[in-house]
Amino acid sequence: MADNTGGQTAGPVPVQTAEKKVEMKSEKDKKPDQAGAEGAVNGAADGAVNGPADEGAVENGEFLLEPFDLPPLEVIAGVRIDPFSFKFQFRNVEYSSGRGKIFLCYMVDSEGNDSRGLRGCLEAEHLGPHPEEAFFQRVLPEYDPKVKYLVTWYVSSSPCTECAAKLIEILRARPTLRLVIYCSRVFLWEEPEIQQALRALAGAGCKLRMMKPADFLYIWDAYVENEGKALDLWEDCQDNYEYYETRLADILP
Repeated sequence: MADNTGGQTAGPVPVQTAEKKVEMKSEKDKKPDQAGAEGAVNGAADGAVNGPADEGAVENGEFLLEPFDLPPLEVIAGVRIDPFSFKFQFRNVEYSSGRGKIFLCYMVDSEGNDSRGLRGCLEAEHLGPHPEEAFFQRVLPEYDPKVKYLVTWYVSSSPCTECAAKLIEILRARPTLRLVIYCSRVFLWEEPEIQQALRALAGAGCKLRMMKPADFLYIWDAYVENEGKALDLWEDCQDNYEYYETRLADILP
């Protein structure tokens, strides 16, 4: 997939859809000790409100909670994004407060013995497995060194440090795979560890770009349930693009 730094966008490719929802782990597979821990927390909380807590639950006048694991998280896969989610999650605002989900729209072209095209989207919460990791687990888990892969992502936020590290490992293990990431926003761009992670990712061969207004229009047409309606871009879209373009240029070599 050639860069669309000139504002041009790629045409459609054949669509191969994953199941509408892919659960990373179902509720019935929850570990017994995890379920018991959650029950203990809920019961303790009820006791704090409705009656005295169990003996040993209070120390130095403070109510203590037993540590417990977060419940299994769901990664949703599909072809189209809800229009409200797109307008909120992909908006390239400077301060992204309240945007707790990550959206990833992908396009895969390959050249070789197993030539095929894939297109779709993934979404997940910040606290769970991120779409960057889920992509290589669910969409492109296998790799053929005889095939050249052209992978293009449009993401609502740039990769975090952990995702960047995993992507570097994947790119090193898959030398014929080319990854281009178009970002709506740069995640915590002022943090030194984020800057270092993005520089390392670019050094591994990944091309990082900021989404231009034309890219938002393309995503709206290709990946959003728009019901035939045109996208009315927010008035500061161009200004915010230039803001993040400058931030990214300051980070990358």
